[in-house]
Amino acid sequence: MLLRACYADRVRLPEGWAEGVRIELTEGGDIAALIPGGSPEGAERLAGPVVPGLPDLHSHAFQRAMAGLAERVGEGGDSFWSWRRTMYGFVARLTPDDVHAIAAQLQIEMLKAGYTAVAEFHYLHHDPDGRPYADPAALSRAVLAAARETGIALTHLPVLYMTGGLDGRPLADGQRRFAGTPAGLLALLEALAPETGPDLRLGLALHSLRAVPAGALREALAGLRARDPEAPVHIHAAEQPKEVEECLNHLGARPVEFLLEQAGVDRRWCLIHATHMTEAEATALAASGAVAGLCPTTEANLGDGLFRWEPFRRAGGRFGIGSDSHVSVDPREELRWLHYGQRLAAGRRSFGLPGRSPHLGARLWLDAADGGAQALGRAAGRLAPGRRADFLVLDPDHPSLCGPSLCGREGDALLDALVFANHGNPVRDVIVGGRRVVAAGRHPAEEAVAARYRRTVARLTA
Repeated sequence: MLLRACYADRVRLPEGWAEGVRIELTEGGDIAALIPGGSPEGAERLAGPVVPGLPDLHSHAFQRAMAGLAERVGEGGDSFWSWRRTMYGFVARLTPDDVHAIAAQLQIEMLKAGYTAVAEFHYLHHDPDGRPYADPAALSRAVLAAARETGIALTHLPVLYMTGGLDGRPLADGQRRFAGTPAGLLALLEALAPETGPDLRLGLALHSLRAVPAGALREALAGLRARDPEAPVHIHAAEQPKEVEECLNHLGARPVEFLLEQAGVDRRWCLIHATHMTEAEATALAASGAVAGLCPTTEANLGDGLFRWEPFRRAGGRFGIGSDSHVSVDPREELRWLHYGQRLAAGRRSFGLPGRSPHLGARLWLDAADGGAQALGRAAGRLAPGRRADFLVLDPDHPSLCGPSLCGREGDALLDALVFANHGNPVRDVIVGGRRVVAAGRHPAEEAVAARYRRTVARLTA
């Protein structure tokens, strides 16, 4: 149901907390006005403090169904590359109906956890033999259908994937479902264009420099910009040392260095992981205005390494978070482990970096909301007039937040508790584009979607 006006006792606005806020919404689901000290008359009363929802800027939806299936040590040990072989075996079985079932389950989990939007980095295009479906957009449409069912806002990013490495070798059998060309991906975007709207955005993903030759990268970008000059562009970059080594050998530059020099990286871009950068690359990436897409639980699960947080943030770098392989679907855990990883590596708790609040939880939450919205090409990320009405209502009685005057957790101390106190989920209600999609911790379709998901996973893992 679309809200027309609502009223909250406390709301985290960009400039700080405000009390007694009337939130007026447009018929299209944007914020028309925020009135501190406004009247509650005729407005729906919200049952707790209100904060911006977080975008999930990097998702491979189908991997939700294989979470936990790649934790075995084989001969030669385990690594990102052995995990990838397991993933290829799993993906070979998926049908469009399977993708719909998995994506819907994942998206409900995202919403209940506090994600209000997701960027789907979608590289599964063809049938198991690598042939196009009768409708070449069949697998993309499965993800779009799931988003319509669940109510999450979606930025759909079909992926260009052409080669098996920087030496130009052909795709392996496990990669044949991913194959594409710049012309084919642009045609896919045209086919999906009629389905776009305020809560469905299209962009393009380049899988990586390993998978997209430089000439094809430029061709795809030129076609995308002719179609939509503001469309977001995402790419995996510098995730593994082996990738950096191959780029140096074949391109004469490190991955982030090459992209900054050759690809016109700017605020429309999101570099996923960007783990293995030099300090100079981190500073230059920050200056470009691009978003660093950080996925701490997946990066830890795969043993990727730690992002160069301190020089990037000191230079004003923008970031967001993603759940990637979905070993965890919890924005608070991503933010917590983003900072914990840096603390462990540095041997200290704080970094003296500039920020809008002295509270680390507030800094992380608010900056990830802003950066994630930028990466999704979505006018969201903060509660302000003209922005999408994407926000969360927290449960003031939750053990992590409750007590006299919310346990003294006034102001941004509340966001510190939200991020760093790991005692269950304090998200009560979730509003996306002015519509309540989770109420009192429950999504209206969760039972039916979970039953369908269980049947799908039982068949896939039989």
